[in-house]
Amino acid sequence: MCGIVGIYSHEPVASELYDSLIHLQHRGQDAAGILTCEQRFYSQSGLGLVQEVFTSENVLALKGNIGIGHTRYPTAGGYTASDIQPLWIGSPRGIALAHNGNLSNYQELADEIRLKQYRHLNSSLDSEALLLMFADQLVNEASKKKEDDDDFFELLCKAVDYIFNHVEGAYSIVSTVIGKGLVAFRDPHGVRPLVWGTRTRSDNSKDIIFASETTPFYALGFKPEGDIQPGEVAYVNQAGKLYRRVIKTAEFRPCVFEYVYFARPDSTLNNVSVYRARLRMGQNLALQWKKKYPNILPDVVIPAPFTANTAALSFAHELGVRYSEGLYKNPFIGRTFIMPNQSTRKRNIRYKLTPQRTEIANKNVLIVDDSIVRGTTSREIVKMVREFGAKKIYFASTSPAIKNPCFNGIDIPSRQELIAAHLTDEEIAKYLGVDALMYQSHPDLIEAVTRRGRHQIKQPCMSCMDGNYFCNTINTQKMIQLEQQRKMNRLELEETET
Repeated sequence: MCGIVGIYSHEPVASELYDSLIHLQHRGQDAAGILTCEQRFYSQSGLGLVQEVFTSENVLALKGNIGIGHTRYPTAGGYTASDIQPLWIGSPRGIALAHNGNLSNYQELADEIRLKQYRHLNSSLDSEALLLMFADQLVNEASKKKEDDDDFFELLCKAVDYIFNHVEGAYSIVSTVIGKGLVAFRDPHGVRPLVWGTRTRSDNSKDIIFASETTPFYALGFKPEGDIQPGEVAYVNQAGKLYRRVIKTAEFRPCVFEYVYFARPDSTLNNVSVYRARLRMGQNLALQWKKKYPNILPDVVIPAPFTANTAALSFAHELGVRYSEGLYKNPFIGRTFIMPNQSTRKRNIRYKLTPQRTEIANKNVLIVDDSIVRGTTSREIVKMVREFGAKKIYFASTSPAIKNPCFNGIDIPSRQELIAAHLTDEEIAKYLGVDALMYQSHPDLIEAVTRRGRHQIKQPCMSCMDGNYFCNTINTQKMIQLEQQRKMNRLELEETET
């Protein structure tokens, strides 16, 4: 999972790309990069948080009124400086790209590029394969005559159509082409989010933004205009004219984990408020709890902060018990789920969370969390709450049990790491050390996401929960291959840390 942004402005854009990445930091803590365009590319990137990578001096050195940015949380490729996006090539055309998602047929694409384009890939990033294929198609479709912007948009649509028909997986893209402008497109299933907005200037001209979430819009003065549709390509020329076209349609399957965990609660994705969806998750979970455990009423409901706060609030309200933020979260410690390995995650849980003894001691505590993936975070939280004097501890997850790896851009890499893939609910409760455990049901989660909003979602992507890899040709052999590649990436990281 990553955060991407692209901005067309009538003024230098680098500082606003930086501000946007700050608002997308929750989507990736590993690395960050900005690339701008003014007759050539200017780029700055590095490992670490946005505020660690950039200084006022190197941001001011990024010239141009068109640019793209990226915050990285790796699900493919390595953990080195060469794996940081945006990626770019000087020839043909001069094209840069930032990608959110994951390509499940990366190896096949890489082989095709080597055999047909005679190009050597410099990384194991699936984004590099996507960039090279995109660039190759723009050249192959180019006419010999000098092209205007209308011609270029037609060429662009043909190139993106080729991508849609050859690339498997999830991908939302922002790109810039030297001498042409800003490009954005989204895979035909719309798995990963991509929203857009406008800002009207005093002369009635408009600036345009594309981003993973609406989170940067308010701070920068952009008005949300909606989503880039599944299978749609958008192009902003150098004069600010916007072109849009839906190239290919397929079953709309946006990732449900965006609503459960990844997106910031103040975002609106696919015309659905993330905050409201999480409120409904908590409400549905509480109704289910009352049916399953009619004789268990906790003294207090406590969220695992911050993602579960919203759902825990509505859970407590529906149950008629007190809500308390009984776990204090240090805001300067990152999100443990997206830390690169198990030992780092475990070490940071106690750095990140401190129990409030007055809210826990001598009480029956119900902990609400967004999910149980590996069980590492949940078990440590339960141990901490037990150490602070809880009489009984109950645990409720706003998502169903996660039993399958994700090949669409979430760091759920292998069945071996997933606790629910090997243990029953009773065994998981024992492992976590809780007196009662409950997961959200699949229908209740879908209902929570789809109950309100002018959207087209009928069945979100839940492949990590139900094993339905609808947009990939995933079989057992392919799954093993992808899991082994991810294991190699993690071993590579651990070697660099020792």
